[in-house]
Amino acid sequence: MPSLLTEEEKLDHPGLERLQRRKLHEGLALIRRSDAFYKRKFAGIDFDAERDPLTKLPLTTRAEIQEDQADAPPFGTLLTFPRGQYKRHHQTSGSTGTPLRFMDTADSWRWWLGCWRTIYGAAGVTAYDRLFFPFSFGPFIGFWGAFDEAVNLGAFVLPAGGMRTATRVCYLLENEITFVCCTPTYALHMAEVARDDGVDLAGSTVRGLIVAGEPGGSIPATRARIESEWGARVFDHPGMTEVGPWGFECLESPGGVHVIDSEFIAEVIDPEGDTPVPEGEPGELVLTNLGRWGMPLIRYRTGDQIRVTRERCACGRSFTRAEGGVLGRLDDMLIIRGNNVFPSAIEGIVRESHKIVEFRIEVDERAAMADLCIDVEISDGSDGQAVASGLARAIQDRLHFRPRVTVVGPGTLPRFEMKAKRLVRRRDG
Repeated sequence: MPSLLTEEEKLDHPGLERLQRRKLHEGLALIRRSDAFYKRKFAGIDFDAERDPLTKLPLTTRAEIQEDQADAPPFGTLLTFPRGQYKRHHQTSGSTGTPLRFMDTADSWRWWLGCWRTIYGAAGVTAYDRLFFPFSFGPFIGFWGAFDEAVNLGAFVLPAGGMRTATRVCYLLENEITFVCCTPTYALHMAEVARDDGVDLAGSTVRGLIVAGEPGGSIPATRARIESEWGARVFDHPGMTEVGPWGFECLESPGGVHVIDSEFIAEVIDPEGDTPVPEGEPGELVLTNLGRWGMPLIRYRTGDQIRVTRERCACGRSFTRAEGGVLGRLDDMLIIRGNNVFPSAIEGIVRESHKIVEFRIEVDERAAMADLCIDVEISDGSDGQAVASGLARAIQDRLHFRPRVTVVGPGTLPRFEMKAKRLVRRRDG
């Protein structure tokens, strides 16, 4: 059943741009008065938020925020209000360096939950659903927002921290869960455990999984495996601790994610510079959030590569759509035998084999030309040599280099509850 659209979701492109400019005008008036970080950054720039091109403002980078927080620990100077007004503290995983710390005021947190209201609405989640959160809560922000907004929605919410995976599987079945919020990796791990225990997840009441934290939800083979194991629809959700929960997948057009254009301004630029790329060409996503005014980000380089279209979707929204979701992290790009490769492209091929239970990518970049090895765990009774040679051949045919593939023993590779760390890079120093 198609989701009901809010008035903002019904806007056409001119209407969305007027809305964005109005929100930007109101926010900039606030942060220019009291946000020390942006007061310095925008000093001497004459910018009219309702008329001037956004490119008149400088880009903001992760390195700038890291330096600011190092110089004025722990939160830096990116604060619009006195410290006592902030009620929430979260931080990035640190997978790409020193963790970034972000705080939210009560108003900023309400904005964050409003974005999750859009995500839930697009997936068809209602107050009659029963949502499951199979992880232990920590400083990771994403599913804190999901949990709080599910409570606001009036849905049944079931936290499942501090449990073994097998216990979680039984717990969600006993409570007739309809939606699961987790990483793609953990969705597959729960399916693996359920299969080993003889549990039929596909016959459960679960009808949807909202997955985040990794690109797997938009990798066709990973997505197909999750949907097959669970007998349920996957909805990919991209977001960042720094900028907010910026994207969602709609019911009507799987295989891509919308930017919440009512709350974010999205640009796509050449990652080697700062010039816009034509619509339909891959580039780096730059985001400006329009409501998280406690610690705002203006023209933030996300490091995510996307390819967008702005045609109206079958769901009725004119929101920017990233075809294929996030294609990869630019800082994860590998150069193997002269080929530029995202780890997500390798995962897409690995997941096509249902005989591979888990995998790890190891890249040795200490020589002039990098070597890549893939360790794989395989299902019981599978021919390891055939699986390894088949995977190596498939990668060579499609990515134009041949990796070394090694079959390792059952349970050798780590399992992950939150963001998976399957890429190991060996470098000098």
